[in-house]
Amino acid sequence: MSYSKPIKSPCLRVCAVDGRANVCRGCGRSLKEIAGWGGLNDDERDAVLRELPARIDALGERASAREEALAKIREALGE
Repeated sequence: MSYSKPIKSPCLRVCAVDGRANVCRGCGRSLKEIAGWGGLNDDERDAVLRELPARIDALGERASAREEALAKIREALGE
């Protein structure tokens, strides 16, 4: 039996989309990115992950858990 490594994800299980920014208030991904996450390769995921801190910052007070989200993003990127 072989096991694949888990897919890295910035998900905080907050899952609330900000209507103005059209991104999740927890992780910063768009609905399209969330829906297609499993179909992306690691390089494509990393490209999205690198964009997320700016999106979280742009949400400002509307971000659900800014510091937790940024830590999860750094972890997913292996930083």
